[in-house]
Amino acid sequence: MDKLINDFSFGLFFWQTIIFVGLILLLKKFAWKPILDAVNEREEGIKNALLSAANAKKEMQNLQSDNQRILQEARLERDTMLKEAREMKEKVIADSKIEAQAQGLKMIEQAKAAIQSEKNAAMAELKSQVSTLSLEIAEKLLKDELSNKEAQVKLVEKMLGDAKLN
Repeated sequence: MDKLINDFSFGLFFWQTIIFVGLILLLKKFAWKPILDAVNEREEGIKNALLSAANAKKEMQNLQSDNQRILQEARLERDTMLKEAREMKEKVIADSKIEAQAQGLKMIEQAKAAIQSEKNAAMAELKSQVSTLSLEIAEKLLKDELSNKEAQVKLVEKMLGDAKLN
């Protein structure tokens, strides 16, 4: 430091000050303004970028809320469709049961009618066979009794006896 103070020269100091002031004036005229403009532009760019980011964030939040709303609506629609499908399934099952019961009752009635007609036919055939067998048995009995003279006489007497009682 002592050396600086001892070697100090006013002429050199004067010229350095003039050059420094001139340099500052030149920088102010030609460099400060473009530098400040660039800094201001940069500041505006950053502000715009921050605003754009904030707007994008808001838009993302809006999109997310829209997506949530759409998803909720889709879930409600899916639930409604599933409920309707279940109801339709239950209705189809119930209708099928009713139809099956009706078919079953119809088949039972047809079977009862068929059984009754078969029964009636069997009874008629049985009566016919019984009457035929009765006639054959009576014919054989009469042939046996009429072929024997004593039996004929007893039969006539018995018939006469029955006739007198009436």
